[in-house]
Amino acid sequence: MVNEQVLDERLAILEAARPWSPRVIAKLEGHIRTADDEALFRINPLTFAKDKVLAEDEVIDLLLHATVCRLFRMDWLLLCPKCSCVVESFSSLQGVHNRYHCQLCQSDFEAVLDDFIAVTFTVSPDLREIAFHHPEQLSAADRFFKVGGTRDGRLPDGTPFVEVQRSVTRAVIDLPPGQSSWLEADASEGTVVGLTLEGRAAVLYPIEGPPAAEPQHFEVVFGEKVRKHTARKAAPGRLSLHIRNITSELGTFILAVLPPGMEVGHAPIRFVPFLTGKRLLTTQTFRDLFRSEVIRASEGIGVRDITLLFTDLKGSTALYEKIGDLNAFALVQQHFERLQAATVRHGGAVVKTIGDAVMATFAEPAAAVRAAIDMLSEIEAFNHGLPGQQLLLKIGLHRGASIAVTLNDRLDYFGQTVNVAARVQSLADANEIYLTQDIYEATGVPELLGASFGLEPEVATLPGLHEEVSVFRVMPRHASAGAA
Repeated sequence: MVNEQVLDERLAILEAARPWSPRVIAKLEGHIRTADDEALFRINPLTFAKDKVLAEDEVIDLLLHATVCRLFRMDWLLLCPKCSCVVESFSSLQGVHNRYHCQLCQSDFEAVLDDFIAVTFTVSPDLREIAFHHPEQLSAADRFFKVGGTRDGRLPDGTPFVEVQRSVTRAVIDLPPGQSSWLEADASEGTVVGLTLEGRAAVLYPIEGPPAAEPQHFEVVFGEKVRKHTARKAAPGRLSLHIRNITSELGTFILAVLPPGMEVGHAPIRFVPFLTGKRLLTTQTFRDLFRSEVIRASEGIGVRDITLLFTDLKGSTALYEKIGDLNAFALVQQHFERLQAATVRHGGAVVKTIGDAVMATFAEPAAAVRAAIDMLSEIEAFNHGLPGQQLLLKIGLHRGASIAVTLNDRLDYFGQTVNVAARVQSLADANEIYLTQDIYEATGVPELLGASFGLEPEVATLPGLHEEVSVFRVMPRHASAGAA
């Protein structure tokens, strides 16, 4: 049942949030009205865009605005790369930490924004209530496979790994607080596995040796958190498990028999494309709408590959002296608006402005290079209306690993990649772009520059850094010919 009044009110707010492509709002409304409960739980924006034949960036913006309008809520998921389960989920980035432990395959992972931190969206309960708003009312199997797992983890042939898990499962049961339960399974080969979503029991019983004449009994305690599987050999035959819940919380226990050759945490899983934390943090709409989102992890959260773009104005001090503080400040603010527009057009986000400088991030180097070229064009067009008051833009780009942190209540980046990018920008002269070799060699960048730009390779020692860095000075062909 859809709450029609709530839907109408919030769709009206969403429609007014920004100009949308034709049919975008209608497709979202149709999905809210007609999709089943599973399709409204943890929506993968990239899959939604593909299914509805919409642009990914617009769908991401759509769902972010829809979250602000309270049509949806946002979920941050920590995924296990070994078994594709949802290790933890949070309603905010603040809950995400830099390390996590999968209770099913008993493996530890470092949380990095570009790998297994996925962002999804679930319909709001006051708009349309679905079964997944009340996980305590779901069956044990649904809670285990549909809440504790995701269909985005696939085997090479495209089969969702959660279906493989279902196929080897013998039973999934609730473990009431303070009570005992019994499960039995026949196993002639392979491995018997007993696991809990809560991480309070994990057992592995490899089947070996001659068949047992009588049922084999095993005691399993659902108690303190465990960090590894309890292993004990078993003979072919019937296994009887006595599971005691000695806690005050409800547990969920799964019993499975893995065929020979199948091991816990060793499946060749590949995930379908999903909205990563890195891509979301390089989306301007997220930074604009969710300014209160911060990273609480004391050491920040890693990102393996982020592209950073720095700009600055040459001669800005002289500009302030020439036309006065108020006039110069107004020009600088207008230049910021043009640089942000160019950043957004190419899928990036402005992290901050520092004096007359801009720091922006991009998920891909080619997008950052396109933005840099666009920025020079924007400032050139801007200068046509400013005779005698020319703004001279300098740009530098670098890519690499970084740490996403919260500084001054704002999402920011920290590390050597940031330092290098800022100093590469300092090499540039007026209306120049400097790229590091890591940027130039990225997919699509050489083709993007092509015959339209001159490239001058250099080896530079960056200010404040002792190592030499290979860089490229990028200039339009007519500029390089004139200089020659």
